[in-house]
Amino acid sequence: MGRIRNPEPFAARFGIDPAALAQLGVLDPVLNVDTRLFIDPLLLPQSGVSEIASGASSRFHDYFADVVRLLQADNGSKGVAWREAERRLIFPEVRATCLGYGAATIRGSAFGPVASRKLLSTAAEIIALGIDDPDMFILIPLLEDGIGPDLISDLTANVIQEDLASLTQRVTATLSIPSEPFSIGSGTYRLPRNPTETARTPVLLVAKDTLRRLPVASDWSEVADVTAHNQALRIKVNRLIGDIWSARTRKNRKRLRNAALASKANLMSLLDSLHGARVSAYDIASDPDGLLTWRVVRETVASNFPLPLSGPSLLDDAAAARIVNAIIAQFRTLVEKQGLWKLMWHNGKHHNEKTAQMIFFATADAYCKANGLPMTPEAETGSGPVDFKFGAQYDRSILVEVKLSSNTGLEAGYSKQLQAYRDGALAIAATYLVVDVGGMGKKWSRLMQAQSTVHASGSTVSRLEYVDARPQKSASKRRN
Repeated sequence: MGRIRNPEPFAARFGIDPAALAQLGVLDPVLNVDTRLFIDPLLLPQSGVSEIASGASSRFHDYFADVVRLLQADNGSKGVAWREAERRLIFPEVRATCLGYGAATIRGSAFGPVASRKLLSTAAEIIALGIDDPDMFILIPLLEDGIGPDLISDLTANVIQEDLASLTQRVTATLSIPSEPFSIGSGTYRLPRNPTETARTPVLLVAKDTLRRLPVASDWSEVADVTAHNQALRIKVNRLIGDIWSARTRKNRKRLRNAALASKANLMSLLDSLHGARVSAYDIASDPDGLLTWRVVRETVASNFPLPLSGPSLLDDAAAARIVNAIIAQFRTLVEKQGLWKLMWHNGKHHNEKTAQMIFFATADAYCKANGLPMTPEAETGSGPVDFKFGAQYDRSILVEVKLSSNTGLEAGYSKQLQAYRDGALAIAATYLVVDVGGMGKKWSRLMQAQSTVHASGSTVSRLEYVDARPQKSASKRRN
């Protein structure tokens, strides 16, 4: 989650309706927090946005076709052509898109020399087999560790950044968003400036229909999904590369890399899988993985469900504890009585723990602002990051750890992890907030027993709080 402070959605900062951005087919990014979505190059040709479907798709293909030609000309000598190909495969991070793993920042990693050399070396092996399809550069992350979706997204954004700039310039002009000239690639475009960045940084808006939670080339299971509807191709690939679909670990990845690169037929089968991909963009409207729901909560909860807290004239320990306890109680009410539990589920499956933590963050952040109480998500305690730290003083803070009932380490998290966080942060109080999404069984009773054991030992006791986020049904149908 990172140390998120005052996240600023693009639409809110520039005073425009988010629906207007959606209508134009672009994501409303958070300017100072990376959104965990990634540009999938396989989605470029099918985009409904003209700048992407034509310009970006062709540019991406042509760029890597040039790299292939350079490697073919080098013919293994690693001379001038090789060095030029390597130069073309070093990509700086594109902060302007506000995508990636940066969490509390839009600054992440870049596709640097190490990743470039790995990409280049594998591409050379593929070309030596007689394959010159530029799409091999989308396939390579299946074969190599250390080249993940964020790097592939940066690679893609770098290659198509002029098309992203053209798209952003059109949207900016259409919605009368303040802009200024920025040099992007070989052109100059009028783009919005990111006001949350100290250095002069533009905003590049991204077409929603090119975004996925993970690009297709993130692991072998994606290729399995791609060919699920083509039984003949699936049988062919299975016959050539054996248990390719089961590669989930680094050990398997290395073994299967060798198998995939053993023959031209093997690689062609994988490329056939890639070309037949029935990939689809992330459904931002329904948000099935709960990546964006916290933004809605943060923007609406305080106004829709005001919390009658009087800001204390002096924010002492007692006042801070009172505010934190009231926020937790309000969070419980919103989840259990006002339907906030729905944001933790999609199609009968609960989201992961990070989503629950982000929804709590969104709720707490709105009320903390109203009461002048500082809050730091994932604050460093010296023993690792606790979910939330309330209060400005290092040694007078209040910690809150949010866990799902489905967490297999639920009890250890209370008796060991939270206590270590308390000691590291010199906290005056701590709360272990358990969000019940099912599977609780006897975990709560064991947590209560652990709390009693701590109390009996004379140690400071951390509070236990419970929130029922299970889908609301009639009492006769409720089960643990």
